Amino acid sequence: MYIVKIIGLPDILLMFLYIEVIGMVSVYYSDRRSVFVYPIFIAITALTRLIILQGKETAPESVLFEAIAILLLSLSAIVIVRMSRD
Repeated sequence: MYIVKIIGLPDILLMFLYIEVIGMVSVYYSDRRSVFVYPIFIAITALTRLIILQGKETAPESVLFEAIAILLLSLSAIVIVRMSRD
């Protein structure tokens, strides 16, 4: 990006993943209770990035499976957060 001097949508979405990984590491060292939730958030962001960058040329079944994966990851994050509160 620095040499080409052009920032595209894939670059911005990849930076979100980098920021989440850095956030996950900082939360791990400050509060070790919710360690498993942040990798799930990173997986959700990665799947969302995949859906966005695939464009219109992908099969609809593929997008549906990826959306179901995001839903399952979201539900698992909710379960983990609620179990850690109890």
